[in-house]
Amino acid sequence: MNAPTPTRVHYHKQNRELELGYANGESFHLPVEFLRVYSPSAEVRGHGGDTAVLQVGKKDVGLQNITQAGNYALKLHFDDGHDSGLFSWNYLYDLATHQEAYWNNYLQRLKEAGASREPASIQFKQL
Repeated sequence: MNAPTPTRVHYHKQNRELELGYANGESFHLPVEFLRVYSPSAEVRGHGGDTAVLQVGKKDVGLQNITQAGNYALKLHFDDGHDSGLFSWNYLYDLATHQEAYWNNYLQRLKEAGASREPASIQFKQL
C-alpha cells in the first residue's frame, strides 16, 4: 500500500487525539491510547509469530512529543515512557482507515485476558 502523506498532523492534548489531515480532504482523529496499544515497536508487536504483548492500563496515556522520521514516518513519544517504533505513513493510514475494527479486536483481546484499559492504580478486584 502506498498511503498518502498527511498534510496536517496536530495533537489535541485535551482530547488525547492525534489528528491527521490529507490533501484530498480526509481527516482522522486517532486516540493516543489506540496508537499506544497498536505501536509498531517490537515491545508491543513482538519479534514475530505469536509474541505480541497485550497492552493494558493505557486509557490515560498521552503524548509528550512528536518527531518526524525522515519523509516516511512519525516517532511518537508517549508519556508512559514508550517511544520506540516508527509509525510510517502507511501504518498510520492503515490504523486510521481500520480504526473501528482494530479497536474492537483490542477490546475483545482485553476481555478474553480479563484485563483492563484502566491504569493499574485504578483497577479494583472484587473480593
